[in-house]
Amino acid sequence: WRRWPRLCPCTHGGGGDGRGVEIYPLSRYYFGAKDAAAVPRGLETAADRALRLKANFAAHGLRTSVHGVLLVELFDHPHVLLLQVRNSSFVLPGGRLRPSEADVQGLKRKLSSKLSVVRGDGEDTTEDVDDWQECIKLFLIRLPMSRRFVVPRNMKLLAVPLSQIHGNAQVYGPIISGIPNLLSKFSFQCHQ
Repeated sequence: WRRWPRLCPCTHGGGGDGRGVEIYPLSRYYFGAKDAAAVPRGLETAADRALRLKANFAAHGLRTSVHGVLLVELFDHPHVLLLQVRNSSFVLPGGRLRPSEADVQGLKRKLSSKLSVVRGDGEDTTEDVDDWQECIKLFLIRLPMSRRFVVPRNMKLLAVPLSQIHGNAQVYGPIISGIPNLLSKFSFQCHQ
């Protein structure tokens, strides 16, 4: 039994009615690098992952992961910011929550660790789901007009057009390739 993720509009840092999404040009964002990060477990074999998830479920119960959908404008079209690992696999920024950690606080922690989206004063800004093993939640992140992203050296942060990821599960996986369908209920306001 498989459940598809639901896109939750994250209202922190954004306004409006939850349906209109302001996106800004990619040129307003700055990118840097930091020391390499541990490679996400998403690159392990399916059999190894199934065994690990089953053991974790037996020990700790349902596991929840949170991921951010970050949108930018490039060439007059919306693009999703994706992390590329080892020049092959694509993942959304985010990760697993700690036991009893709230969704939004955990997502802020994960975005800060993956993208270093922390202001100078230290204040935060900002795969298929097997129902017995893992709950994956996607949050639409409303980016500010400009931001500096600092990405681990062994990963690339790429702006990928929605039209390229739509229905392209063989390259981006079932969750990322489903993002355009999830976003279809929102309207975009591109700013220059």
